Amino acid sequence: MENTICFFLVDDDADDQEIFSLALQGVKASTRLEFANDGVEAITRIQNDTSFLPHCIFIDLNMPRMNGQQCLQELRKIDRISQVPIVMYSTTVHPQYLKDALHHGATDFIEKPITIEALTESLSKVFHMLKDSFAVITRSVSKS
Repeated sequence: MENTICFFLVDDDADDQEIFSLALQGVKASTRLEFANDGVEAITRIQNDTSFLPHCIFIDLNMPRMNGQQCLQELRKIDRISQVPIVMYSTTVHPQYLKDALHHGATDFIEKPITIEALTESLSKVFHMLKDSFAVITRSVSKS
């Protein structure tokens, strides 16, 4: 049975959430999408719902209450998600933002694409990377 990959999008913009959802549907794979409307909501969910463990987290850089960089730093302090890839996801791509994000534990930094098709392509790459990771982990566990 194919594993379902859970993506967790932290973004305050409802339109961007909808675009992300549509793009993820275009991946045509076994995926699930969960949302948080800002960094505070994301951290609260991860801390309080121990049954929730996303396979990959996408964080918008520009949000109210807590920006994406602050959210990234706080999420990286939570041990149970220390190995979860976190991708910064923003229209604001500046070399310093990229450097700061990687320094604070981001796995990657993706610019919000103009089209759903471009985002679908990016998400498909992430999905296949995660799916390949599952295959390696499954093989390692079955050999033990």
